[in-house]
Amino acid sequence: MSDAKPKILIVDDDTDLLELLTMRLTAAGYKVDAVPSAEAALNYLDVSRPQLVISDMQMSGMDGMALFEQIHRTLPTLPVIILTAHGTIPDAVTAVQRGVFGYLAKPFDSKTLLANISQALKFVPGAVSQKELSQASWRKNIITQSAVMEDILTRAGLVAEGDASVLIYGESGVGKELFAHAIHDASKRSDHPFVAINCAAIPEQLLESELFGHVKGAFTGAVRDHKGLFQLAEGGTLFLDEIGDMPVLLQVKLLRVLQDRQVRPVGSTQSIPVDVRIISATHRDLKTEIAAGTFREDLYYRLDVVSLTIPVLAQRREDIPLLINYFLSTFSEKYQKNINGFSPEAMETLVAASWPGNVRQLMNVVERCVALSTAPLISPVLVYDAMHREEEQLVSFEDARRSFERDYLVRVLKITGGNVTQAARLAKRNRTEFYKLLQRYQLDPSVFKQAQI
Repeated sequence: MSDAKPKILIVDDDTDLLELLTMRLTAAGYKVDAVPSAEAALNYLDVSRPQLVISDMQMSGMDGMALFEQIHRTLPTLPVIILTAHGTIPDAVTAVQRGVFGYLAKPFDSKTLLANISQALKFVPGAVSQKELSQASWRKNIITQSAVMEDILTRAGLVAEGDASVLIYGESGVGKELFAHAIHDASKRSDHPFVAINCAAIPEQLLESELFGHVKGAFTGAVRDHKGLFQLAEGGTLFLDEIGDMPVLLQVKLLRVLQDRQVRPVGSTQSIPVDVRIISATHRDLKTEIAAGTFREDLYYRLDVVSLTIPVLAQRREDIPLLINYFLSTFSEKYQKNINGFSPEAMETLVAASWPGNVRQLMNVVERCVALSTAPLISPVLVYDAMHREEEQLVSFEDARRSFERDYLVRVLKITGGNVTQAARLAKRNRTEFYKLLQRYQLDPSVFKQAQI
């Protein structure tokens, strides 16, 4: 049994209350981090993911409700409890209606506080530490330290508990099938088959037979009965990748199967009951496809009970070093090579590239580097060759819009673990100017160093 503790972030501009709450919650067995403002809380959440946020309602600068709205926009599954004075209780009630987990009126006693925390953590799968969560067997193949990805994984863990259909959106190579498999592994169906099919990779005339099966003599070449994937996935999960490319006529038949929970093999007059959970994925905008008449709206609502959108790799650059090290270890073993890693310049090149092919492209580049390497350290030249000289550097600060400056700074600090010298070099700025930029956005490099521990 792990001794890890659920992590709670407390936000209040009253330093005495911060200290008191920290003592009480630490004594109750929680890991507590405390910050004095909503702005500091947002900086904290850029690099660390707690299981719960407790925030005062009235603070100088951004108030508790504005903080909640910012959190809810990017981390909608992270529960927030609001602390409020009696005069702001109506505001707190409104906040609950808008998605805040709950509120506590000041003054409150410890038992009430702990009861609310315990209740809130019931909605967080496992309510465990980041290290424990990342080691959970159902998500072991998804390598990340991104707060956005962690929120998606939290939602995946929640939806896995039921049988709702899930539709996963994302560009090619982001790992949609990995997420589908993770949901299956976290579900009560994990002991049954996980069956995947790419709807865009099979001709229309064969796709129906692959999904629903056929009987002997159904068509030329059908010399024996053939079970379809719905039957092969019985009791488990059927993953329909690139569902947006399924022909319209076949969409009608799929809809009937989802409604009736029965399949009729091609050439048969008998229907067969099936118990299968459906997870589908697409890189297309299905609402646009519906408007164009290429995707059925009724099928869309059957498939999109819960949706997850996987970000492109360029939107979670802090994961690139983790993924590189993971793939390096995997392919060093595969090719039986003793490779220590990438040179600093080679690593910076990989981190800064645009990665239009996302994680799949990164994996292929690392494998090519390992396969072709004749030295213990992979050089920039080998990286350039493996990427076919298509790498693209991070946008310079001169060309970056002000609205993206803070996000840029956060990314380079995450990449370098709070090392200002290296971050300034990546940003192509001297240390003095870089520090001024950090001060402008109230970014503390030490927070990013702590996140690496």
